[in-house]
Amino acid sequence: MPETSPTVVILTALALEYAAVRSHLTDREELVHDDGTRVERGRLEGAPWTVALAELGEGTAHTAALTTRLIDWLRPQAVLFVGVAGSLKAEIGIGDVVIGTKVYSVQGGKRTSKGFLVRPEAWPASNALVQAARSAVRDMAEVRAHFKPIASGDVVLADARSEIARHLREHYNDAAAIETEGSGAAHAAHLGGQLDALVIRGISDRADAGKRRADASGSQDLAARQAAAVAVAVLRKHRGRGASGGSARGGEGGATYGGDHIDFRNGVFHGPVVGKKAGE
Repeated sequence: MPETSPTVVILTALALEYAAVRSHLTDREELVHDDGTRVERGRLEGAPWTVALAELGEGTAHTAALTTRLIDWLRPQAVLFVGVAGSLKAEIGIGDVVIGTKVYSVQGGKRTSKGFLVRPEAWPASNALVQAARSAVRDMAEVRAHFKPIASGDVVLADARSEIARHLREHYNDAAAIETEGSGAAHAAHLGGQLDALVIRGISDRADAGKRRADASGSQDLAARQAAAVAVAVLRKHRGRGASGGSARGGEGGATYGGDHIDFRNGVFHGPVVGKKAGE
């Protein structure tokens, strides 16, 4: 694996989500941390990234802890969570993909005599990754993509008339999908510093009483494949900090930011190298 290739960590919760992403990787090798944490590292054809793929299991707190560990270990430029979710909007159907413009943590609040007082938390997605996603899906006729907020919490929603469903409609009305790990990953990426982060979810059910039937029909496999395809397309568009392919002036070649500053990150040198112009 080239040492100068920037790293992106792709997180999944379920084996089928992992398999959907893994099918796009080549030159795979397994890495094991001293504490036993494992990733599979590989290449993505047509993209400048080294991809570290992890299957974390379910739950927000578990995801936050392991994402923090992976960031400290692998020092990635970007973190993506890729998997399946339930739809919260009638117009967003099974097989569609929701690219999270922000991720809500939906269970925080205070219970009082006047009812439950919501204390919302939200993490915005990386603008660079959202822009890459908007560009990528324009050429994906097989994907219906939606750029919307995603609700995240330790609950699997299988009843559209439940208390949590009403809670979401009242307090997180713009959320288009619900899942159980995105807020943990987004929070860890936020605390990790200047990381690009994005949650990409394929819709496998409508978060209602038909969830079991939808899952049995193979909808999770379809949703996972669609989400993985979008994630791969995003990484083929997104160049990362210091990668070749453009400059602040719109030219070709390395990342040149103007003046006498040329950024050599991702090459032999790490960090900006300042030079002096002399004549031509």
